Amino acid sequence: MTRREQGVNRVVMLVRDLDAGRAFYEKLLGCTFHAVNDEEAAAFGVRTVFSWDGGIELVAPLEGKESHLEKILAEKGEGLIGVVWAVPDADASKAAAGQLGVSSYYSLDYDQDQIDRDLQGRFTRYYQHFLSGTDTPLGSATVLVGEYDHDD
Repeated sequence: MTRREQGVNRVVMLVRDLDAGRAFYEKLLGCTFHAVNDEEAAAFGVRTVFSWDGGIELVAPLEGKESHLEKILAEKGEGLIGVVWAVPDADASKAAAGQLGVSSYYSLDYDQDQIDRDLQGRFTRYYQHFLSGTDTPLGSATVLVGEYDHDD
């Protein structure tokens, strides 16, 4: 097992229409998107797709569900809303964030069955924390810190 190098894992782009956004970024970047964690995303009123080869995640509000994304779209429109960082120790990064006044509002810790089902089996470990801090250098972006182990 090896851990992906530390640094940017992917960027998160907000789009109004997931299918149109997917077509746009596939053409622009020449990448392929995969559906991921549909049930979990739906609980937050969002739809999401990942492009592992493009290093991009698209998120869109789920029609008929209340979502924080609707407010962002109304205020700022489509575009970059987050960055996902690979770190050696997600819990240590979460603790450091707390010391810096940044809160963690959600964590994911997938078991291998979830990784196989929702992430095309690409990892042996997928563990991350969602961080947000309005009066910090993070600004209005969401930053995720995670451990993304995989076999080479």
